[in-house]
Amino acid sequence: MHELILGGARSGKSRLAEKLADDSGLAVTYIATSEALDAEMSARIQQHRQRRPAHWGLLEEPLELARVLREQAAADKCLLVDCLTLWLSNLLMLDDPARLEAECAALLECLPGLPGRILLVSNETGLGVVPLGELSRRYVDQAGWLHQALAERCQRVIFTVAGLPMLLKGEPL
Repeated sequence: MHELILGGARSGKSRLAEKLADDSGLAVTYIATSEALDAEMSARIQQHRQRRPAHWGLLEEPLELARVLREQAAADKCLLVDCLTLWLSNLLMLDDPARLEAECAALLECLPGLPGRILLVSNETGLGVVPLGELSRRYVDQAGWLHQALAERCQRVIFTVAGLPMLLKGEPL
C-alpha cells in the first residue's frame, strides 16, 4: 500500500507515519530528505532520530528519491519518506528547473510499480495566504501539484491536524 500523509508544521504527520510503519510488522527503512544545514535543522533531525526505533534502517537522500525508492522497495519492507516538501526545497534550491521536473516525474512514474508499503510524509502548504516572493510561490505551487499527483497514485491519503488523522482517501486507519 502507498500512503500520502499530509499536514502542517507540527501537525503530527511524522509521528503518525512512524506509528503506521512500526505497526506494519515489516522491516522499516526511514528515508530522510533533509540536510542539517544549520543548528535548528540539526536539532529537528535529532528529535526525529530519538523517536525512531534503533532497529529501523536509515537512508539519507536529499535529491534522488525515486532512485532510492526503486532500490529499496520490497514486498516485505516499509519505506517511510520524511519529507517530500524538504526534498522539493532541496531541488528548488538547485535552481535547475529541468532537474526538478525530472526528479518529480521519476517519483510519479516509479511509485505505482513499487512493492511493499510506502509512507510519504509532506507538509501541506496551500492553506495560507499566497506568498509574496517568487521562490516561495514556486515552492507552494510545486508542492500543490506534487501532492495532487501523488494523491491520485496512493491508495490512502491522510491529512493530520493537531495530531488527529483525517482520512481523505482509502481504507480507515
